[in-house]
Amino acid sequence: MTVKILVVEDEEALQQLLDYNLTREGFEVTVVGDGAEVMDIVTENEPDFILLDWMLPHVSGIELCRQIRNNTATRHIPIIMLTARGEEEDRVRGLDKGADDYITKPFSISELVARIKAVLRRVNPAIVGTVVKFADITLDRETMRVKRGERNVALGPTEFKLLDVLIQRPGRVFSREQLLDRVWGQDVYVENRTVDVHVGRLRKALNKRGEVDPIRTVRASGYALDETYG
Repeated sequence: MTVKILVVEDEEALQQLLDYNLTREGFEVTVVGDGAEVMDIVTENEPDFILLDWMLPHVSGIELCRQIRNNTATRHIPIIMLTARGEEEDRVRGLDKGADDYITKPFSISELVARIKAVLRRVNPAIVGTVVKFADITLDRETMRVKRGERNVALGPTEFKLLDVLIQRPGRVFSREQLLDRVWGQDVYVENRTVDVHVGRLRKALNKRGEVDPIRTVRASGYALDETYG
């Protein structure tokens, strides 16, 4: 599953460096340089991870970190603060505002990538692991196989991607627009109704032997993989 990273950095040279190297590492990267735009982008696009510079025009990184953590829709997103400040007091302040880690400029890309993966493993292991489990459902990203209990579940590539998105955040309701973005991509035009069709196929495959349906439909909102089932 491609991890979506939002890079919030106003220095153009560093923007390009991070965009190039993180994309090469397999991340899906969005770059923004103005602090005033960040909350709208975070709310609309829901990145999986945020690299947040301390010093930004209009709204500081430390204030944005506070806002992200105080918003129930975004507080779960892991954050690494990027800054030229190296004093211990500043590092403590950033962590106190909710940052998951802190890296001081200049830094190596290899160290940054290692830190990103370490934070993801800690706060959301389902997004980076090879094998992910939910209840009696097991999804193996390396072999592209799914099992329910001991039964192999045959899924097409789109249904596999749908399940992969849902299994990352059990209980969380994904709107049709969010599923379109994560499964089909932002550059592909697909009607919302298409999501319903593929969710139906996923349900049929998962519940082939009459098992309890693990996908919850929320009217006018979307779908969730739910421990309450049904």
